[in-house]
Amino acid sequence: METDIALTWSNVGVAALLLGINVALSLWLRLGMASSIAVAALRCIGQLTMLGILLKQIFATGNPVYIFGMTAVLGVLAASEVTYWRAKRRFPGMFGGTFAAIMGSALLVALFGNAYALNMSPAYTAVKFIPTIGMLFGNCMIGVSIGTGSVMDALDVHRARAEAMLCFGASRWEVVRPVVVDALRNALLPTITNMGITGLISIPGVMTGWILAGADVLQAARYQQIILFMISASTASSTLLSVLFCAFVLVDSVPSLRLDRLIETNPQPRIESRMPSRASSRIALLRSGCRPKSELYLSRSLSTVSSPPSTCNSGETTALSRPGGMFV
Repeated sequence: METDIALTWSNVGVAALLLGINVALSLWLRLGMASSIAVAALRCIGQLTMLGILLKQIFATGNPVYIFGMTAVLGVLAASEVTYWRAKRRFPGMFGGTFAAIMGSALLVALFGNAYALNMSPAYTAVKFIPTIGMLFGNCMIGVSIGTGSVMDALDVHRARAEAMLCFGASRWEVVRPVVVDALRNALLPTITNMGITGLISIPGVMTGWILAGADVLQAARYQQIILFMISASTASSTLLSVLFCAFVLVDSVPSLRLDRLIETNPQPRIESRMPSRASSRIALLRSGCRPKSELYLSRSLSTVSSPPSTCNSGETTALSRPGGMFV
């Protein structure tokens, strides 16, 4: 049976017709996503085509400069995606810290895994190194995005608790440790879940690719296992580094809570309600230096009870109202 079947643009076009289901659903339910689907499909075709042309040249040459240059480009794109597109908020130095965490973790794990688990010599052989590190970058990006977002949200929501701990003399690590633990747990849960259900519910992508390429099924299964373990290790290490960096930026060495360093990535304009609630009206009055009528009535009634009524005409000053009172 022939397994190496050449695919043409007509095959891609036939598969693209299936996107008509998405477009029809969007138009029927008025989701407003028809244009987004078309743009995403065009980006997918363009990006994968350019990537294929570039990788074909790199695989043909095998030059380490091109291989690690491509790796650096993928790392920059992953850090940019986390910092400027996925994050609702960011902080100074987030791009550099994210790039160092993702690049360092994925590069070390990929070199070690290719050399000792996949028996590649040299470890940076392009045909396996670039696809492998690309998968590591993608999963590290998800873990780092979830982890840093959890740290920023936790310190913002529980700022009173963090400030109370700092007031009572807690150290920097004592304040950020529960936040870091929760962020790591949230970030690593998808990777662990995916590793646990692999082969039980669906055939993973790497194994599917090997089977479609005509490789032995057991070899494809072993390759998938190695990739999953590498993904788990790189995601854990990159998430830990980025979460610690984020926590130590928002809780400085003084130590003090520095939520003023957070920057909204896409700030939304505040929409004021035409019928403000009683609480919002009270807050607005207090901020403007005014007091609500209920407090004015209360203060007047208290002053009436505490001081005797004045028998003086308006415009006159009583002895009690002068500085020093009646003894002046």
